[in-house]
Order: sequence, then structure tokens, then C-alpha cells
Amino acid sequence: MFLKRLSLVNYKNFDAQTFELDPVINCLVGSNGVGKTNVLDAIYHLAFGKSYFNPVTTQNIRHGEDFFVVEGEFSKKERTEKILCSFKKGSKKIIKRNGKAYDKFAEHIGFLPLVIISPADRDLIIEGSDTRRKFVDGVISQSDKVYLDHLLRYNKVLTQRNSLLKYFAANRTFDQTTLGIYNEQLAELGTLIFKKRQEFLESFIPIFKAQYQKIAEKEEGVALAYQSKLLETGLDTLLEQAIDKDRALQYTSVGIHKDDLDFTINDYPIKKFGSQGQQKSFLIALKLAQFYFIKQQAKTTPILLLDDIFDKLDENRVASIVALVDHDNFGQLFISDTHADRTEKVVKSINQSYKIFNL
Repeated sequence: MFLKRLSLVNYKNFDAQTFELDPVINCLVGSNGVGKTNVLDAIYHLAFGKSYFNPVTTQNIRHGEDFFVVEGEFSKKERTEKILCSFKKGSKKIIKRNGKAYDKFAEHIGFLPLVIISPADRDLIIEGSDTRRKFVDGVISQSDKVYLDHLLRYNKVLTQRNSLLKYFAANRTFDQTTLGIYNEQLAELGTLIFKKRQEFLESFIPIFKAQYQKIAEKEEGVALAYQSKLLETGLDTLLEQAIDKDRALQYTSVGIHKDDLDFTINDYPIKKFGSQGQQKSFLIALKLAQFYFIKQQAKTTPILLLDDIFDKLDENRVASIVALVDHDNFGQLFISDTHADRTEKVVKSINQSYKIFNL
């Protein structure tokens, strides 16, 4: 699968621009602020129906305008697939495939497998558990529609249960029967999600460790560990045990929405004890593991976006990643960089077609 043509209208800093793309390597070069990352984000938008960098949709519209349109023409399994994502202030966002709008965005997730590696990934280390859960859920959801459906349903029931707890507090009342219905639904869906996350990490962790060793070029004790109260107790029991606490807090304090991943190096949190280089290698290993996992599950090669990759790794390490396209591991590759000469030197070192776009 590869992106043949990308068209932007009023997207971030672009008024109207079209890119005719190379099926293997595309380099976006120019000084800071010209929109290199915005082009990568537009491609991400086509795959996921949202921005990787700014979740506020209106802020992705060019200043002074009231709408944006991003359109991509993809070649997938010898077919041309046209994906359009548009948004107008005051209206709902629309995603169309070959002219037909999706009823639910979830139906589109996984159709265009894609992985992005960006300096913004550092949030996985420094931010709270929510960021790491979204990473896990995002990787699984690209190749498992059932998991995504369970997750959406769980979050809907969770919202309803939280609203009920607030209602109880506001009206000084309590209804065990109604709460029990929500408990039952949460326990059923949450247990399915928990088991799938366990299963995923059993496959994912060895891939991650192998990628880290390749990037770091030495053996270091990196590890991922799944943290969940469901490892010890069933969710139905946890919900019953937490009822007094939940009533006081007016929200659901236990469940798979509280799960986390521990990132460690030599048994210590990488956030506190990992060097900057170790943290960068850790994050890239995570994303490359995501790439290989999705490739394995989806039976197709994801598009790979490398945003400002030279900020993370030295030139030799970047060259070793780019060289993987020469071994038929990667499909289409996008690279953004501030130095055209540096980028061209790296991509020229392998015998593959490429285009350089000076923005």
C-alpha cells in the first residue's frame, strides 16, 4: 500500500497544495515552521480521522478560514482508494472512502495501516497512564475491529455509570439495582479488553526488546510491564469493593481505564533513570515494534512517517532505519528534516526511488 497523491486545502498553514508522491521514499525538507510536520499530520489524519498533534479539530483549519479538506489517493492491493477527510466549523467531520461517507469513524480505523515516529512521542514516557493506554489500544485497534468495538462500548457504559454516580450524589439517593446493571456490563467488556491487552503484550514485548537492541547496538535491560488490578482480582469484585469510594468520588475508580504500562531500564523507571539517548531509543523501539506488529497482523506493510527523526538519532542510526526499505521490510516512507543535504545523503545510500520536496 502507498499514497500516490496528497491534496490539502486550508489545512494548518497550507491554503492549497498537492503532492505527487514516490511509492517508496518521500523527503519533506525546509526550515522550521514551513509545514513539514503538517504534511505528515495530514497523512495521519487520512488514516485515523484525527490529528496526531492537535486533537482540537478547529485548530487544524488555516487561520482566517472556516473549513479544511485533506484528500489522498492510495494504491492498495492493485486498487485505487480515494480517502477524503473534511471539516467545517459548526458541522461534523466527514470521512469518505471513494465518495461514500462512513457512518462511524471506527469503520475506517485499520483500513490504512500507518505508524508515526515523532518527537511528540516523548509524551509516552513523561505523561500519565492515559497516554500509554491509548498507545496500546491504538496498536490493537488497527488490526482488531472487535477490540475497538468493545473499547467504545466500555467507554460509553463508563460514562453512563459516572453520570449515575453524580446523580446519586446530587439527589442524595442510591439505586443498587441500576448500578448493578452497569457493573455487569463494565465487568463483561472490561474483562474481554483486559485479556486482549495481555495477549497483545505477550506478542509485542519480544518484538520491542529486539528492536531496542538493534537501535541501542548493545544489550540493556529494558522492559515493559502491564499494570492492572485485574491481574489479581476480577472486575466484578473490584467494582463491588470500590462502591463506597466511587460514591464519594462520583466516578468509577477501578477498571481497565486505570491500567498502565511500566517502562523500565535495568529495573528502574526510564522516566527518571534513563539517559536522553536511552529514552529516544526506547521510544523508537516502541514505534518500530508497533510497525512490525501491525504488519504481521494486517498482512500488509504500514506507511511509516518519520517526523524530525534526526532530532532523535544520529545520521548513521537514521541511515540504518531507512536502509530497511531495501530489504522489503518497509513499504512507503516519509521523512521530514531541516537539512536537505543530510536527508539526501541518507536516502541516496540505498538503491531505492525517492523524491525530495523543498517546502
